[in-house]
Amino acid sequence: MKCPYCEHTDSKVIDTRPTEEGSSIRRRRECLKCEKRFTTYEVVETMPIVVIKKDNSRQCFDRERILSGLFRACVKRPVKTEVLEEIVNTVEQKLANSLQREFTSDYIGQLVMEQLKDVDLVAYVRFASVYRDFKDLDTFMNELKLLTGEKK
Repeated sequence: MKCPYCEHTDSKVIDTRPTEEGSSIRRRRECLKCEKRFTTYEVVETMPIVVIKKDNSRQCFDRERILSGLFRACVKRPVKTEVLEEIVNTVEQKLANSLQREFTSDYIGQLVMEQLKDVDLVAYVRFASVYRDFKDLDTFMNELKLLTGEKK
């Protein structure tokens, strides 16, 4: 840490405390050259999660977009908001724990569908119909056959 007074690079930590909101650490330091004291704050650096869209454009991960899609898929279904939020939390946590920072929208949609399938099959089919962009009835029926084959 560079001293703000003399720009010397060595200092010692005199006191360390968490901030009131608990999101950072406050450190009192003393420069080993000029002996003046100064305060620094240490925060966790988070790298944003980037979504690669189907048209190859990139945008920051937006949990509210996924939650909105889940809400639409669950209209008039007996699925609690807390369950949908937990799905988004699980997906976001999986992405954050990965060594990668960029993910395709296909991959993220697949993670959401894996979670939703265990919650409500009707909502799953609704979500899949938008996510997989079913073009015709045959594609839709194939997905239903896969689901009914899994249930037996």
